[in-house]
Amino acid sequence: MQEAKVTKGSATRAWRQRAGVVASAAALLCAGTALWMPSQAWAESAAVKELAAPPPIQLPLKPSPEFAKFPRYVGTLGARPIVLRLGAKTDDPSGVHGEYQYSDTGEVILIAGDRDGDTLEVEESNDGTHITGNWVGKFAADGSLEGDRMNVDDSNPQEFNLKPLAAGQAVPAAGSAGAGAAKGAAPAPQPAAAAPAPAPAAGGHPVGGVSNLQTGD
Repeated sequence: MQEAKVTKGSATRAWRQRAGVVASAAALLCAGTALWMPSQAWAESAAVKELAAPPPIQLPLKPSPEFAKFPRYVGTLGARPIVLRLGAKTDDPSGVHGEYQYSDTGEVILIAGDRDGDTLEVEESNDGTHITGNWVGKFAADGSLEGDRMNVDDSNPQEFNLKPLAAGQAVPAAGSAGAGAAKGAAPAPQPAAAAPAPAPAAGGHPVGGVSNLQTGD
C-alpha cells in the first residue's frame, strides 16, 4: 500500500515538473513576442520613411520651379553665356542657393553656399550629389557679380561676369545683336548723303526760286 503511495507521489511530482516546463515555455514565447514586436514596428517605420522619402533626382537636371522666382543674373562663365538664379535660404540667414543654366546647351547646374556682405562663396553640382566646382565672387554696388569658378581642387579658374536682370525682363539670346554691340561690334552703316545740287550756270538767274533751272541773259 505504501508503494502505491510512493508511485502516486512520483506521478504528482512528474506532473508538476511538466507543468513547470510548459509554463516556462509559455513565458519564453511571450518574451519572444515582446522582443519581436518592437523589431517589427521598426521595420514598418523604416518602410514608411522609405516611401515618404523624396524621389531620386532625375538626370539631366531641369530648371527647378523652386528657383524660378529668384533674382536672375545674365552674363558669361568663361566664354559661354549663362543665366544664374540665386536666392536666400529660408533656414539660414547667410545661406544662398539656386542654379545656373548654359544658354547654348540648356544644361542646368545646382549651386549652394554663403553670402557674407558683398562676398559670394558657393559650391556647384551637376547631379545634386557630387560637388563639381567652387565659385568665389564679389557683388558690385550696381548688383553685378564678378569672380572665378574653379574645379574642386581649385584648378582651371574661369572668370564669370554677370549683370542683374530686371523682373519681367527677357533674357537676351546668345549671340544677339545687343551682345555683339557690347563687345564692340561695327556700327550699322548709315544711309548715303544726298548728292549736292549742281551750281547755277554762269550769268543765269533762278526761275521761281528753283536753283537748278536757269534763264539766259
